[in-house]
Amino acid sequence: MITYLERIITDHKIMLGKPVIKGTRITVELILKKLSQGATQQEVTKMYPELNLEDVNAALAFALLNLKGEDSFGFAA
Repeated sequence: MITYLERIITDHKIMLGKPVIKGTRITVELILKKLSQGATQQEVTKMYPELNLEDVNAALAFALLNLKGEDSFGFAA
């Protein structure tokens, strides 16, 4: 099983250091925005073919852990 930490990276050279899905310039923020606007996980993967469901789930897990204040890349809430 691949964890979200293996799918999400931060690099100041990519999207100003925002968390992104590894190998893309797609931010966790963008994925969450699309989901909050009513898109399903499957629709997000159709909008962004370089993503798969595991990437979308990784973005959700990343957001949850940050909201809970757990350490993930030093982004504690």
